[in-house]
Amino acid sequence: MPTSSTQLPALDSINSTEQPNSNINLFSKFIHSDEQLFTDFYSLWIVLMVVNAIIFLVGVVLNSLALYVFCFRTKTKTTSVIYTINLIVTDLLVGFSLPVRIIMFYSAGDCKNCSLVHIFGYFVNMYCSILFLTCICVDRYLAIVQVEASRKWRNPTCAKGICIFIWIFATVVTFSILTMAIRFAECCLSKILVLMVCEYFFPLIIIIFFTTRIMCALSKPSLMHQSRERRMRAVQLLITVLIIFMICFTPFHVLQVTISINPDMPHNVSLLVYHVTVTLSSLNSCMDPIVYCFVTNNFQSTMKNIFRKTEPEQTNADILGMNKNSKGSNAIIAFSNTIGSPLSLPSPSSVQI
Repeated sequence: MPTSSTQLPALDSINSTEQPNSNINLFSKFIHSDEQLFTDFYSLWIVLMVVNAIIFLVGVVLNSLALYVFCFRTKTKTTSVIYTINLIVTDLLVGFSLPVRIIMFYSAGDCKNCSLVHIFGYFVNMYCSILFLTCICVDRYLAIVQVEASRKWRNPTCAKGICIFIWIFATVVTFSILTMAIRFAECCLSKILVLMVCEYFFPLIIIIFFTTRIMCALSKPSLMHQSRERRMRAVQLLITVLIIFMICFTPFHVLQVTISINPDMPHNVSLLVYHVTVTLSSLNSCMDPIVYCFVTNNFQSTMKNIFRKTEPEQTNADILGMNKNSKGSNAIIAFSNTIGSPLSLPSPSSVQI
């Protein structure tokens, strides 16, 4: 991970400017290092490190399996699948950043630039997760409510272009605002607020708006041609995303806004709340796999197939017995076709959204 001064401003250059302490102190109100928590609240630091280790293990395993399913077991790469693959990548990067925090804490020492590079990467991936979740919700609304009008927008080429734009947008906005917040203390508050609006509150408003619209629209007779299962999955997806926003992202951003309004918040309070809310924001890498279940029809059955033990082959006697009882066999087959086999692999035509 590069740590040159071309990526983030070196603190040495900050120290040579006027009022260096005010810059660093004001910025430290928004971002606290692990070293501060380790020194002041060692027990809590241990608890949070254990929680982060669990999030890392669970998140990496679930998202690695999901990436395999969507890349290699899902033949039709629809727009929602493309957004989901990018979301999985961001969740994996967030997960891999968690052990990096511990490694850097013990090896980087007083290298503030190393910490800032890690913070920058973590924030970029967190905001990419937020924006990709927003894209999935908007895409679901268009697929259910605006079917005909959105056909030209809901295509893989357009989805890939939007994903590239999101990666660039999140990187540029986070880098510029983080740099400005470090260099100029007087505009730190306003810059942090701009970041909150662009990459959290605006997506949250979009998700709430489209969730409300889709829940109202699904009761209209004009949408009765959509299957009830598909409509219910759309509602479940949007509600799940809202829950993830409320649990994972809202506490952290509420803290940032609170500090912007009240910069004189006691240091111990902001230190504790910051690290707890950052840990909650990492939890989304474990909760996002719930969203994946609503993106394609057979994601759950495909996941079960990965762990399913191979069933023993039928013997000739078994086959002969089945032939003798053809009526019972036909009834079983008809019943299986009615309820669907939970362990069947999705065919390219069945994995639709």
